[in-house]
Amino acid sequence: MTHPQITTAIVYHSGYGHTQRLAEAAAQGAESQGTAALIAIDADGNIPDDAWTILDRANAIIFGSPTYMGGPSWQFKKFADASSKPWFEEKWKDKIFGGFTNSASINGDKLNTLQYFALLAGQHGGIWVSLAIKPANLKSSKRDDPNRMGSYIGPMAQSDADAAPDEMSKGDLETAQSYGARVAHIASRFTKP
Repeated sequence: MTHPQITTAIVYHSGYGHTQRLAEAAAQGAESQGTAALIAIDADGNIPDDAWTILDRANAIIFGSPTYMGGPSWQFKKFADASSKPWFEEKWKDKIFGGFTNSASINGDKLNTLQYFALLAGQHGGIWVSLAIKPANLKSSKRDDPNRMGSYIGPMAQSDADAAPDEMSKGDLETAQSYGARVAHIASRFTKP
């Protein structure tokens, strides 16, 4: 059976560039099933007007934000509040959803951000995709192993507060890439040819 080409929209806010790298990695993975559109939320919490059309037409939507003070950035929350218009019109109902986050601390309360994303997807009537990568939790595990944060709900990344985006863990980026591919693959299973 031939699966249709899938469009995955990755809508994200990145304060310092680390979350943008995760978004780019997720897009690379999603492109294994079709096309991916990166939609950056700007410093004022806005996206371009035409980005709403991209989101409405996408088969899958992946949310991304750094975790600040135990939750997504205020810029992402502004976007989430603005999504009440497609919510009212049920434009995102039955879409496939996912999400990822990054923070400087190992824990950093990243789970709360992912739960926020899953709830937002649920409010839109969407279907959430889990990570499905076993955690790297052995003594032999390294910083560059996939899913080193041990998350199941979606990718979590950790970037030292004084590290540049190009110093991010290869494992965190690989996790985001694999997740982008998984989300798009699941979307292909829910999309009629």
